[in-house]
Amino acid sequence: MARDLHSIRNIGIIAHIDAGKTTVTEQMLYMSGTKHRAGAVDSGTTETDDDPEEQQRGITIFAACVTFRWKECSVNLLDTPGHVDFTAEVERCLRVLDGAVVVFSAREGVEAQSETVWRQANKYGVPRIVFINKLDREGADFYRVLEEIGPRLGADPVAVQIPVGQGPSHTNDPFRGIIDLIDMKFLTFNPEDSGRTVNVQEIPDELVGDAKDWRNVMLEKLYTHSAEMMELAMEEKPIPAELIRKTMREACIAQVIQPVFCGSALHGVGVQPLLDGVTHFLPCPLDRPPVEGCDPKKPDKKLLRKPDPKEPFCGLVFKILPAKTGDMFWIRVYSGRLESNSRVYNPNRDKKENVAQLWQIHATKKERQGQIDALECGDIACAIGPRDSITGDTLCDTRDMIELPSIQFAQSVISMAIEPENTTERKKLAEVLDMLKRQDPTFHASENSESGQTIISGMGELHLEVIKNRLVRDFHLNVKFYKPRVSYRETIGSAAEVTGQCNRQVGSQNLFARLQVRFEPLEDVSAKVIVLDRTPPEKMLPELQRQAALEELRNRAEGGGLVGSFPLTGIRISVLGAEMAEVGSDEIAFRIAANDAFDEGLKTAGPALLEPVMKMEISTPPDYLGEIVGDLQQRRGLIERTEARGAITNVTALAPLKELFGYSSAIRSLSQGRAGCSMEPSGYQIAPQQDLDSFAM
Repeated sequence: MARDLHSIRNIGIIAHIDAGKTTVTEQMLYMSGTKHRAGAVDSGTTETDDDPEEQQRGITIFAACVTFRWKECSVNLLDTPGHVDFTAEVERCLRVLDGAVVVFSAREGVEAQSETVWRQANKYGVPRIVFINKLDREGADFYRVLEEIGPRLGADPVAVQIPVGQGPSHTNDPFRGIIDLIDMKFLTFNPEDSGRTVNVQEIPDELVGDAKDWRNVMLEKLYTHSAEMMELAMEEKPIPAELIRKTMREACIAQVIQPVFCGSALHGVGVQPLLDGVTHFLPCPLDRPPVEGCDPKKPDKKLLRKPDPKEPFCGLVFKILPAKTGDMFWIRVYSGRLESNSRVYNPNRDKKENVAQLWQIHATKKERQGQIDALECGDIACAIGPRDSITGDTLCDTRDMIELPSIQFAQSVISMAIEPENTTERKKLAEVLDMLKRQDPTFHASENSESGQTIISGMGELHLEVIKNRLVRDFHLNVKFYKPRVSYRETIGSAAEVTGQCNRQVGSQNLFARLQVRFEPLEDVSAKVIVLDRTPPEKMLPELQRQAALEELRNRAEGGGLVGSFPLTGIRISVLGAEMAEVGSDEIAFRIAANDAFDEGLKTAGPALLEPVMKMEISTPPDYLGEIVGDLQQRRGLIERTEARGAITNVTALAPLKELFGYSSAIRSLSQGRAGCSMEPSGYQIAPQQDLDSFAM
């Protein structure tokens, strides 16, 4: 019997760090009966934070998958990190999800990483609902956060619930329940069983007026999406709750609104209505458009795969976890059926892969008793057996082939040199680093041929620190670590036209070639180098020589610049003309001329060093604002915005990464431990001249 795809929800929990994502996940497992007791982040007992590093730090580092049932639906849930250093985990999860729950803290509201994950969800067209959490905290303000979401995220949030009271129990009006604006009921949650028992009551008289006002706000936003609702309103007839939910679902899936829920996940308040919201408003696989790919043999030919078990199989590898018993490949199945002990095709590697076993996933491990015979469209599970596939690769039917768009990850911004103590350790280190690169697409490692050191690169200080701890704790490597350093880029300061030449005797043959090339800086300094052929028709080279020259320029551009061998960005290289002789102007001659033009062009245009810039969001009591702003200015920081949010002041700023090493300790010192900071990469800017000079020496 075919499975009902209408009952499947593939969702993710996404948010800024410390908004309560893992607690929401834990409470969903508890409310669904999957767990008999909800774990706590602070005690390291949550289901999805099962890595020692996560338990020690109290944060999510690796995306984890759990599966549970809620009423008639089967939910595959991915709990994602909130720290910017691990944003790749969010990126790869959103690539394969059908819907998302975005969690905001009722105290901090929309924060820097909130904006990042929202943009990522926009990028992949993921419908989402909102949960405003921590309404029992000091300074909580549901209505302020609701007002922030629209302008700061370009969203259209629609409250389907409002809180009754806000703040902790010792305040005059503590948070004590929720008003459901669709059914117009007052919901309270029994603290004795951690909120599992929901008491549905009539709305108290003193709250009816506010509830009606907010219900009207909700209905006004839905009228534009339903002619039937509009007609009932014009006739002043009651609007059925099911029609409201139907319209809300259609508008949410179309990504024109985002239903907003509220509660306190730590105490189980509001989690069950949120789960109802997941089933009512977020899409099933059938609600999503067919996945689009191309024919691997004819990239211009577009192909579609519908979420239908009768379609040819296709799925995407979105995460790899190395294991001694065989790497675990997390796969989202978009169409068809994948069976264990079968053979599939990987168009990205042009290789056939064996799928020996299929397993359900629980957290970051294979689920006990969870080996399965087959996966169908809509499933998220893990395969063991493939050898050559990497994150972002397509797996498909060997006869009906399709290649899906891969996953693009941000470039690393920080590096660290490491050095093994002996030759034995060097070989072991190489194997471990290769395994970590398979697991984490934003982690890079390469050996410096001059120093013999290995350079590892990542997304931030915390990212490298986690890698460092894993090398020592998990893999027992005896390795020296050096201080982190910034991953610079190189560009040019101005435009220049040069002529590259080859005029040399090789054996009995005289090689001759001239190539006129223009180098120009691009407006976007972080953009990839562009190599163009702008030679007039009358000066066009023969195809072999032309391709040789262009290929050499592209290879040189990918190989780095003149200063410190940093990657080149933000340059347009145009071939304007060429000269050749009747004899001796072969491909080798034009490769030599292209090399000469490349070196001369970078020198003449003037190399410029680019440093990564971080967008910072600092939350501090006003008493420490002056010291924090002064410290930022000393770090070459630029203050973009200062905003009061109750008893907290938020500062948004841009600052070079080089000046921010150890900043988390510095801000704690400046504020007696009361201020916090988050940061994310914002781009690149021209570095000071002394930095360039230090590498040019």
